[in-house]
Amino acid sequence: MLATAAVNYLAGLIIGKYQGRLGDTIATSAAVIYDLLMLGVFKYSGFIAENINTFFSSSIPVPDIKLPIGISFYTFQTISYIIDCHWEKVRPQKSFKNFLLFLTLFPQLVAGPIVRYSTIEKEINSRTISLRDISCGLNRVALGLAKKVLLANQLSIIVDSALGNIGGSTVLGAWYGAIAYGLQIYFDFSGYSDIAIGLGRVFGFHFDENFKHPFMCKDITEFWQRWHISLSTFFRDYVLYVPIFGKRRKYGGLFLVWLCTGIWHGANWNFILWGIYYGLFVFAEMKIGKKNMKKIPVVLRHIYSKFVIIIGFAIFYFEDLGKLGTFFRTAFGFGKNGFIAMQDKISFINNIYLLAAAVICCFPIISFIRKNTDRHFITKAVTSSAAAVASAFLLVITSIMLVDATTNPFLYFRF
Repeated sequence: MLATAAVNYLAGLIIGKYQGRLGDTIATSAAVIYDLLMLGVFKYSGFIAENINTFFSSSIPVPDIKLPIGISFYTFQTISYIIDCHWEKVRPQKSFKNFLLFLTLFPQLVAGPIVRYSTIEKEINSRTISLRDISCGLNRVALGLAKKVLLANQLSIIVDSALGNIGGSTVLGAWYGAIAYGLQIYFDFSGYSDIAIGLGRVFGFHFDENFKHPFMCKDITEFWQRWHISLSTFFRDYVLYVPIFGKRRKYGGLFLVWLCTGIWHGANWNFILWGIYYGLFVFAEMKIGKKNMKKIPVVLRHIYSKFVIIIGFAIFYFEDLGKLGTFFRTAFGFGKNGFIAMQDKISFINNIYLLAAAVICCFPIISFIRKNTDRHFITKAVTSSAAAVASAFLLVITSIMLVDATTNPFLYFRF
């Protein structure tokens, strides 16, 4: 992390000094190549060596390198900083201390979101912290922690039971597990994003939103405009229009984006398949066109998008491609265990309130309440007081559950 900080800090200074000249281009290229090599060595060297051995029957030693904390997130932050300096969108940071602050900002270092330098450039150099910032920030932290502990962690138990032994699952059991996993991932990742955004605000930083109720989407393109926004916008802005063989290629850039998206999520073939899978649907929707997509009845668009998303979560879950194949056979009725089993019914009945709460919380309830209460001083004051009480209650409940927890999965070791 310190080496990456030093290299990119110096590259930024060189870019600023030689703006628009050869030194600018050399510094930009060198810094980006260095960042990608660091990410490649630490994150993908073992995966590459394993596949070379498999395909070429060689015996290259497979390195077992521990992944530096947050490397996927801070590498993308440095790349965006360097390119934005090159494009003259931001001024290079002259203080190494302030550059380190940007790179190692603890609220979002481990689990994101990817915070661009342009977003917090002014606040790095000078920021003010108000009581409203602290209040809103702490409320957001409490909400994120509740998503993680009360919803994601509890849903993980269902997922482990339904998908952990996919060979013994039924048709409904496979779909039940995939849906529960999608909800787990959403509340886990959006919960961490809420905590990061809340902690950032407590210290005077205003991070961009990373999730905007993605399951309300009507197509896959819209889903990725609402899901992990900091990652999708990064690839849109820095990869989509990369010249391929000397030209900007619309569809070539699209599949490059989705290949990179899959690879970024993990050094395994299922993530590459997952990226290509989503790329195919986004490509298909681009070919159909926005106007024609809107002509399709909304109900059918919702059914289509949710079906594609659920399958996508299954691909994301199974790193073992053999088990992924078993999931598909089971989910589409070619498994050995029938349509439904008693354990599926028992699990659903026992978790009905958890599942109902998870589905309800996918909708913008808080935004709806704020929109309808902020118009008047009294209702706004009552809502603010209720939010403070609710946040305190959630902090107490989640703290108790964390102390007594036997299940607290952390999904971001691969990042």
